[in-house]
Amino acid sequence: MSAMLIASPIEDAEEWAIHDYEGFEGYSLFEYEGFGEVSKIAAFISEHGTLGGELLSYYNNLDDAQKAIEDHYAGAYESLSDFAREMTEQSGTSIPETLAYYIDYDAMARDMAMGDVITIETGHEQVHVFWAH
Repeated sequence: MSAMLIASPIEDAEEWAIHDYEGFEGYSLFEYEGFGEVSKIAAFISEHGTLGGELLSYYNNLDDAQKAIEDHYAGAYESLSDFAREMTEQSGTSIPETLAYYIDYDAMARDMAMGDVITIETGHEQVHVFWAH
């Protein structure tokens, strides 16, 4: 950092700031973010793409975003209702065909969204689901 300030065309430059962060998938860096942290954030976004940028924006903390993707990620679905359907089908409970029509997966999804899960949308019909802990 000091080498950059010394090389600055501004005489006696004492500080620097980040004003442009294109390529960070919508995540807004702090103006005085350290180079080491910017490098870690860039690596996270490089690895996880738009989802990484959205997670960072949601948590505003790299450690929490990493923990979410490593420990709480439930998968990508077309909708939260599809996630609710899959969870029900994988539960091992046999649902008779005559009753299956009456299961309201949209209502189940709304209930899940009230605290059980966090969703990050990264595109049309692309919802990433994370368990809230």
